[in-house]
Amino acid sequence: MVNISTAIEMIPQLTRGLAVTISVLIASAFIAYIVAFIAGLSKISKSILLRKFTGVYVEVFRGTSLIVQLFWLYYAIPMLFNIQLGSNWWIGVIAIGLNYGSYMSEVVRGSILAVDKGQIEASIALNMTRYQRMRLVILPQAIRMMIPDFGNYTIQIMKATSLVSLIGMRDILYYGDIMRSSNLSQAPLIYVVVLLMYFILALPFVWLTRKGESIAKKGVASQ
Repeated sequence: MVNISTAIEMIPQLTRGLAVTISVLIASAFIAYIVAFIAGLSKISKSILLRKFTGVYVEVFRGTSLIVQLFWLYYAIPMLFNIQLGSNWWIGVIAIGLNYGSYMSEVVRGSILAVDKGQIEASIALNMTRYQRMRLVILPQAIRMMIPDFGNYTIQIMKATSLVSLIGMRDILYYGDIMRSSNLSQAPLIYVVVLLMYFILALPFVWLTRKGESIAKKGVASQ
C-alpha cells in the first residue's frame, strides 16, 4: 500500500536535483539540434570526404551505448589522451548531445530529401542559388516534417539525463539513490516518486510533440 504522505515528504528532497536535470536537458537538446543539422546537411553534401566523415560519426554514435560513450568521455579520454573535457556537467551534456544528434541527423537528412522535387525544380527555374533554395524553399518545408520526430527525441533526451547520475551529477535520480541507500525498505516508493517526476517533466514535451504533429499534417495537406 502506497503511503501518500511519505511520498509527498520525499518530493522536496528529490527536487533538489531538478535544476541539474533541466539544465542538462536544455543544453544537451540544444547541442543535439545543432549537431543534427550540421551532420544531416553534411550527409547530403557534394563533398565525399565530408559525407564519409559524417557517416563514421553517425554510425559510431548510433551503434554504441550511450552509457559506454558517457564513461568513455568521463574516464577513457582523460586517461588515454590527457584531455580534460570540463566538468561532469559538460561531459554529460556533450555525451547526450552527440548521441542523440547522430540519430536526429537522419531525421534532418530524410526530411530534406522528402521535399517535393517539383518545388526544387521550380526554384532552379527561378535562378535561385543552392543556398537560396535550401534557405527559402527546402528547409522551411523540411523543418515542418522534422518537428514530430524532434519532439519524440527531446523526450528521449529528457529520460537519458538520468544517466548523468552515473558520473556523480546530483540530478533527480542521484538523490533518489541516496534516499534508497539510507532507507532500503522505502526503495519501491522512492522510485515510484522518481518515475512520476520524470513523467511530469515529459508532459509538456508530449503536448508540444502532438502540436507539432498537427502542424506537420497541415503542412503536408497544403502541398
